Amino acid sequence: MEIPLDLARTLLAVVDAGTFDAAARELLVTPSAVSQRVKQLEQRLGRVLLVRAKPVRTTDAGAAVVRLARQLELLEHDALAAFGAGDAASARPTSVPLAVNADSLGTWFLPALAALAERHRVVFELHRDDQDFTAALLESGTVMGAVTSQATPVAGCLARPLGVMRYEAVATPGYVARWLPDGATPDALARAPRVDFDRRDDLQDEYLRRAGVVVEHPARHFVPASNDFATAVKLGLGWGLLPGFQSAAELERGELVRLGGEPVDVPLYWQQWNLGSPLLDAIAEGITAEARTALD
Repeated sequence: MEIPLDLARTLLAVVDAGTFDAAARELLVTPSAVSQRVKQLEQRLGRVLLVRAKPVRTTDAGAAVVRLARQLELLEHDALAAFGAGDAASARPTSVPLAVNADSLGTWFLPALAALAERHRVVFELHRDDQDFTAALLESGTVMGAVTSQATPVAGCLARPLGVMRYEAVATPGYVARWLPDGATPDALARAPRVDFDRRDDLQDEYLRRAGVVVEHPARHFVPASNDFATAVKLGLGWGLLPGFQSAAELERGELVRLGGEPVDVPLYWQQWNLGSPLLDAIAEGITAEARTALD
């Protein structure tokens, strides 16, 4: 059994565009032609590859084909670069999808990509998710590399340590005077409103567990953006755990105060497909170098 590469690329276009119509515009063909190509590929492989929803979703079999198509795109870029054509001004940039957690994206990650984009004909498609879940995007073939808290390599991937992002519990002096006048005691923390990124954010829960605090129904604000999360804490909406990037200056000026207790350290790793790709290796080197200067 063989996978026709042109059909695999069509499937990738549909997945990236989200719909058959959008993929048709990208490929400069009719939606009917795109649909026929996908059906032809499904018939050839004897598997359903797409869930026809909006946006479309891959089945497990479809994810394997999408991963193959992404790898082919990357290897084609490397081959053209070896011929001296990959970075030509007229060449279409290679799209590299990456997964990253919100706090890295909001602090140290983008400068690494900016430096890479200056040296390579590449564009990045970033998928933001919690560091505990980004590795799943590698497994599905959605991304080629990911910042993750998972040290064990995903099947077919390489992993390298980036460093540790250290979080400390902080709040404004006004918030402390109102909610924690006698300090961050277990009883006070159990009542005090906090800020969480979303319902999967467990950093504040981890801090409370270490402090011996059990809260069944916490009062919490949900602010699902890294910089806005930090702003919410700095405005006194609630207490929260912030990395030094987002709190050091305010702590020095007295605009934030530490609540005490142990900091929460989150080790971060870079995982990428094991392809021997010069472009992907260059991306890994750039991200790792930036992380060395930014993380503990």
